[in-house]
Amino acid sequence: MFLEPQETMPQTSVVFSSILGPSCSGQGQPSMGERGGGASGSGDLIFQDGRLISGSLEALMEHLVPTVDYYPDRTYIFTFLLSSRVFIPPHDLLARVGQICLEQRQQLEAVSEKAKLKSFSAKIVQLLKEWTEAFPYDFQDEKAMVELKAITHRVTQCDEENGTVKKAIAQMTQSLLLSLAARSQLQELREKLRSPAMDKGPILKAKPPAAQKDILGVCCDPLVLAQQLTHIELERVSSIHPEDLMQIVSHMDSRDKHRCRGDLTKTYSLEAYDNWFNCLSMLVATEVCRVVKKKHRTRMLEFFIDVARECFNIGNFNSMMAIISGMNLSPVARLKKTWSKVKTAKFDVLEHHMDPSSNFCNYRTALQGATQRSQMANSSREKIVIPVFNLFVKDIYFLHKIHTNHLPNGHINFKGFKLEVINEHPVGLLPLQKFWEISRQIHEFMTWTQVECPFEKDKKIQSYLLTAPIYSEEGEGCLSMAARPPPHNVHITLTAPPPHVHSLCSSWGHPQRQA
Repeated sequence: MFLEPQETMPQTSVVFSSILGPSCSGQGQPSMGERGGGASGSGDLIFQDGRLISGSLEALMEHLVPTVDYYPDRTYIFTFLLSSRVFIPPHDLLARVGQICLEQRQQLEAVSEKAKLKSFSAKIVQLLKEWTEAFPYDFQDEKAMVELKAITHRVTQCDEENGTVKKAIAQMTQSLLLSLAARSQLQELREKLRSPAMDKGPILKAKPPAAQKDILGVCCDPLVLAQQLTHIELERVSSIHPEDLMQIVSHMDSRDKHRCRGDLTKTYSLEAYDNWFNCLSMLVATEVCRVVKKKHRTRMLEFFIDVARECFNIGNFNSMMAIISGMNLSPVARLKKTWSKVKTAKFDVLEHHMDPSSNFCNYRTALQGATQRSQMANSSREKIVIPVFNLFVKDIYFLHKIHTNHLPNGHINFKGFKLEVINEHPVGLLPLQKFWEISRQIHEFMTWTQVECPFEKDKKIQSYLLTAPIYSEEGEGCLSMAARPPPHNVHITLTAPPPHVHSLCSSWGHPQRQA
């Protein structure tokens, strides 16, 4: 939810879900006093049924910048700042915003409109404030900071000492520097915690030492473990930012990739979150396969089934999917004698929810229900929604890639198409505003990431989940023999978190458990 505009600014809608509606002042057909068609000869903005559907990059940039009588809708500000990085680096966009501001300022100075000049300056500061709050890490780039300082210097020239504009700039700058410092410290910490790749991890014989704990020795309550998994999920996902998501869906754009900001290898938060899913899946497989006695393996499988069910009830779909994937890895799936003793009714229900047919229709229905519960929540527990991250990224990437960014006339295509899939067969292309929809979905995701976890943190359980040794892929062949005593002198290798089991944009699906 965006902040309400100041009284000196034209009132605009702040409800993000309204961006597809025709009544938003920032999207509606331009009227007297609003920015719109023919701005400075830069090319018209094209509207259809009151919705902005395309425009040249120059016209869209001018539509972003306030005038004396106009302030852009907050939804347009967020959407354009998010999607513009596909076409132009943030520091170049900021430089162009500064040029447009300078041109308007000079026009006002020429007619000695001091009151209007002050009002215009306040609006520019408000725009910069919204930019630095929504996308603070655009300003990690030194070029962007230079442009920001240049713009703020210009707008303060008309303000008296200790004036409102100068105070607003000082507050904005302080908040920005705090955000950048926090991110820098987080990245440095992650770099220190990264261990160098090892050819071989510690060696463990097929029969673990009796003194070595398993997950049931640390936590035997499925609900408590599901709550601790939710803690870890929310901590990791909260460090993901809108520009990170936009970067990963646009970095392969063949037409614009040379202009996309940043290096995908530097998206630490995305890497950490993706690794967490893979490690949780492998931890589940390890915990099951390291147990020697069939009766105890059966109990372990039923325990994780109950944990996955509690994750589903909480709204933690990412951990639920990771657990199901772990139980469907081939070393676990082929333990036929163990599975024959498991009461699989609960597991069948979970697999039904995560059935990949019809584009994960069952999961999407459950996610929609959790979203509605979150929107009407009376308690923090009901607000939790943690989607399957890989599926979320695939949806955004697909929405971005199924149609062109540019129209034949060179305009940026704000209006796109959404492919409707029924029973795995496309049945038609539904008109949809491309960048509005990408922005809406990312904004909704960011809302979920900001939920504070209501469960009490258990450091002992979390430490085990994050540091327990897991079998490497090289050990999977040996793990599959856990159903019977292994041959003499067979050793199994343990290692740190394994290579990716799933890439962020890979095809989804998992091996099915054998009957």
